[in-house]
Amino acid sequence: MKYSFMVAGLALLLAPSCLVAQYSNPHTWNHGEIGIFGDYFRFTQVSPTINFVGLGGRLGLNANPHLALEAEISYDFSRNFTSSSSNGATTSFSRTTLRPLTGLFGPKFQVGTSGPFRAFLTGKVGFLDFSTSNKAITTSQFTGAFNNIGGPSTHFAAYPGGGIEMFGGPIGFRIDVGDLIYLNNGTFNNLKISAGPAFRF
Repeated sequence: MKYSFMVAGLALLLAPSCLVAQYSNPHTWNHGEIGIFGDYFRFTQVSPTINFVGLGGRLGLNANPHLALEAEISYDFSRNFTSSSSNGATTSFSRTTLRPLTGLFGPKFQVGTSGPFRAFLTGKVGFLDFSTSNKAITTSQFTGAFNNIGGPSTHFAAYPGGGIEMFGGPIGFRIDVGDLIYLNNGTFNNLKISAGPAFRF
């Protein structure tokens, strides 16, 4: 019995140092990354330009410390209106009836894998689908947007971009900036920015 208590006590004493050693090793969380993000999509094919905003999520699995394969999806359900005057700038958001759904997949090339900061470049391909709805934003509206994929409102999309990540252990923050290019009787370029928390595992 005494022996069991000694082993348990020793384990309790060593546990914090084991956890510290694990947290100090950046490769402990080098299997992949999951994240959620706020999405900004500047749609320039109409006048005036529409600034779409929404939410998205991504999952990446590391092939090695410098290469990951990522999949992401975003759903933009609001418009941003910004105006400036002599009194300053004002911004507001409103629900939009035109709602882009974007799905992308591709490699992410990352550098700075041993420290708290990491820069990356990415090149993804996928689809951009435009659905319409006057209803409030609900889970059923989001899942219902998938019903349109493959129809005339779905377009091939490509996304070259890059960004930075900042991590403290497994928890971090990520910013992506790139060009969302889609094909629709021509090639159209649109600014896409996303930012949000990321979790390494």
